[in-house]
Amino acid sequence: MSAIPPPLPAVDRDRTLVRVAAVVLALTLFLLPIGRVSELGVLGSIVISALLIARFGLRPLKSPTVTLLLALFACYAVPAWVSLIGAVDFERSFVSALSDLRFLPLALMSILILRERTPLYRSIMGISGLIVAVWALDAWIQGITGFGLAGALDSDRVSGVFGDGNLKLGPVLAVLSPLLLEEVRRRYGRGFFALAWLLLAVAILLAGARAGWIMYALVTLVMLWRIALKPSLFVAWLAASAVAIGALGLVTYQLNPLFAERVERSLSVGDGSIDAIDYALAGRLPIWQTAVRMSLDNPLNGVGVRGFREAYPRYADADDPWVSADRSQGALHPHHVGLELSSELGLVGLLAWLIGGVLALRAWWRASRAARDRAFAPGLALLVMLFPLNTHFAFYSSFWGLLLWWLVALWCAGLSERAQDNPR
Repeated sequence: MSAIPPPLPAVDRDRTLVRVAAVVLALTLFLLPIGRVSELGVLGSIVISALLIARFGLRPLKSPTVTLLLALFACYAVPAWVSLIGAVDFERSFVSALSDLRFLPLALMSILILRERTPLYRSIMGISGLIVAVWALDAWIQGITGFGLAGALDSDRVSGVFGDGNLKLGPVLAVLSPLLLEEVRRRYGRGFFALAWLLLAVAILLAGARAGWIMYALVTLVMLWRIALKPSLFVAWLAASAVAIGALGLVTYQLNPLFAERVERSLSVGDGSIDAIDYALAGRLPIWQTAVRMSLDNPLNGVGVRGFREAYPRYADADDPWVSADRSQGALHPHHVGLELSSELGLVGLLAWLIGGVLALRAWWRASRAARDRAFAPGLALLVMLFPLNTHFAFYSSFWGLLLWWLVALWCAGLSERAQDNPR
């Protein structure tokens, strides 16, 4: 384990600014379901980052943690700018590449206020876990009563705080579940961990998104290994979880027609026919086939970031159900991170993200055990968010991109070897 370097200059002395920044960071997650309102946190981070640099200069930025963040962000942002060359919709791609830069001040602010304050970092983790718990509890209430924090349930699945017009609850809860589960495990032990796991499991099942189910299964697998510590206990916990999931699934299958339909849809892949596979994939097979054609025709830098919908009709089959009647627009995004990168950013994007992954793994491998323990929850969240054997939201969209960089910031701050049990 490497020695802890001396503290950075004076950022921690401005306690008021640090507290305001911590509130902004927590508020960004809290406001995430409320559309563009969540941008208030991003705006606040831009102001606070500018104040921090104005007061303390660039020296606080000269640290391995900030260097890691800047390298990871370059792997995200640079391919978007390269994709502007020959972009099918230059204006949309330019606006997207420019607006994505706003995630960097949020991440920088998070690192500057958290990297030397383990108690504050733990507080942010605790508050974030509480927010996730409230969202999950609201999903229970909405599933039972038909009403929740976002109002009455009018869609065919539990939508929770995101509302019927924004059915992202399942994947978001699954991605953020490590923040609640790890916090409960650390503070209260295995018994309360099991209760928290059950709270989330039911909410994610009711949300009806199979991507969320896959994510939560992966979270469960990793968390059980972390709790068990030895193979025999891991197998026992895994068996118990499988029984619990089976029982929950059976009850939900009997009581919830939507859940039953999604299970039957998933099982139809066993028929082996193209139509059955497409049905099981909720009609996404044409999107993926079109994304492959688009990638092969634009191998170097893609069709331009966020240009998938405009380029789609050129590469789609004549009877593609995702193409609009006037053939001016197609599916909004490829629903898979690899195909999003290859079709919109080309080999440049794929290579840049691969480099980013290598840098992240290298940083994790070299970090001390204490640093990895701090960064475990956001690290697991990022792992399930990027898990390739799944469907995904668009990583260069405002919503998913914001959540991605909020988590990356917490992960980098947790990995910092400067972190210490300092109450300042």
